[in-house]
Amino acid sequence: MTFAPAPIPSRTQYVLEAVKHAILTAQLRPGQALVETELAAQFGVSKTPVREALKTLAGTGLVVMSQYKGATVRLVDAAMAREVYDVRLLLEPEALRRSITRKASLEAAQEALERSDSAIDKADRSLANRDFHRALYLPCGNPLLARMLDEVRDQAALVSTVAWSANPSWEREAAEHRKILALALADDAAAAAGALHDHIASFVRRAFPDDEDGGDTA
Repeated sequence: MTFAPAPIPSRTQYVLEAVKHAILTAQLRPGQALVETELAAQFGVSKTPVREALKTLAGTGLVVMSQYKGATVRLVDAAMAREVYDVRLLLEPEALRRSITRKASLEAAQEALERSDSAIDKADRSLANRDFHRALYLPCGNPLLARMLDEVRDQAALVSTVAWSANPSWEREAAEHRKILALALADDAAAAAGALHDHIASFVRRAFPDDEDGGDTA
């Protein structure tokens, strides 16, 4: 049997997912250099799929490409966090409201919440929390709305990773998730959307308080 090497797109996807997972679980830190030759050696591929993967990750906002510094993990600051979470505040509660009014199944959200509660490390918990939020908006009935939220999903996860590293707040957020899901399962679309809005807004205020107004005093 002759071995046929995997095509470049498959290798690119493999590298992309591996690097993204490392970024979103804080194995690769904001500002850390992503050296093509080192990553190619690590994953046993040529530099081409690594380069393509990094370009894709730059397009999603997780990586910054510089002519002089090369590729680095994106730094997170208050301005970036507020931009990303502002988009979520505008879109995500409405998407959840539509999911509920459509009587869409929220079984995936329940499963993700259970995985988060039973997670043995912060990486698994972080990934489960991302899945929980996506399961709420994905069945909204508007594929464009869901794709728009998907586009900021990775950046929001990067913000969360940085914030949790500085100030873990798993228990509070898990309780808020349970409240949101309970309201959603009770078909109270307005209350569930409101609880989700409060959840998103309070997180970014706690993680990146605005010094000018004294921060979050709630």
